[in-house]
Amino acid sequence: MRREDGAEPLKIPVLGFKPLIGVVHLPATPSSPRGHGDVERLVEYTVNEAGKLEEAGFDAVIIENYGDKPFAVAGRDDVLTAVLSVVAREVVRSTKLPVGLSVLRNNASIALAVAYATGARFIRLNAYCDTRLSPEGLLAPAAREVEQMRKQLDRHIMVFADIDVKHSYPLGSYDLGAVLSDCVERGYMDAVIASGQATSRPPDPGYVAFIKRGSPKPVLLGSGLRQENLQLYWNIVDGFIVGSSIKYGGRTANPIDPEKAKRLAEAVRELRDRARLA
Repeated sequence: MRREDGAEPLKIPVLGFKPLIGVVHLPATPSSPRGHGDVERLVEYTVNEAGKLEEAGFDAVIIENYGDKPFAVAGRDDVLTAVLSVVAREVVRSTKLPVGLSVLRNNASIALAVAYATGARFIRLNAYCDTRLSPEGLLAPAAREVEQMRKQLDRHIMVFADIDVKHSYPLGSYDLGAVLSDCVERGYMDAVIASGQATSRPPDPGYVAFIKRGSPKPVLLGSGLRQENLQLYWNIVDGFIVGSSIKYGGRTANPIDPEKAKRLAEAVRELRDRARLA
C-alpha cells in the first residue's frame, strides 16, 4: 500500500510492517539517585511488563531506565551496565518479541554493550548526529562511537536515532531539514525517530511528515501515540514507539494496563489488515 503522498511505506528489519513497539519504563536502578538494591525485583517487574506487551499483540519491547532521573549524560556506570544486562537477558529469554534498549541519557556504549551481551536486537539513541542542550547537560552526537562499536560486533544491532529529540533544545539557529539531511547522508542509523517536545506529547503531523519526506530511512513516531490519534499518523510513519498511553492512568511511570495495550494493538492490526487488502 502506498502512502497518500505516493511513497512506499518502509519495512523495518526484524520488526516488519508498521511495528508497534511498547516501552517498559524501569523503576530506579541501584546506582541512580533514587535507586536501591533488589535486582530481582527489577527483573520480575520487567519480565512481567514485557509479557503484557506480548500477550496484547505488540511487535517489540524496549527497556528504558526511565526511573533513573535526573539522568547522567553518557559516561561509564558499571553497576547500571551489569544490572541492565541481567534484566535484559531475562526479558530476552522470557519473550518471543524482539527486545531493545534505551539508556538515558544518550548512553550509546552501555546500550550497545548490553544489547550485544543479552541478545537484544536494537537500541534507541537520543543524539546520534545533532548536538542538543538538555536538562541533564549537553548531548553530544554519538554516531562515530556507535559505528565504531558496531563494526567490532559479530551481529547487527539496529540503531533507532532521534532527530530533534524531546526534552532538549538546539544550540542557536536550527535548520531541521539540513540536520536531517546531514544525519542520514553521513550516518548509518536503521531508522529515524520523530517525537513531540516531551514524553507523552504528540508531535504535529506536519512536522512528522516533513521528517518523513526528508528521510530515506524508516521513520518511527517516538511519543504521543494514543488509540485516538493512531489513524492520524498511520499514513505518515513506518512504525510506532508507545509508552505512556498504555499505562494505568496514562502515567509514564505506572505499570502497563493490559486492556489499553490490547486495544491499541488490535487497532494497529486492523489498519494493517486494511492495508494488505488495499
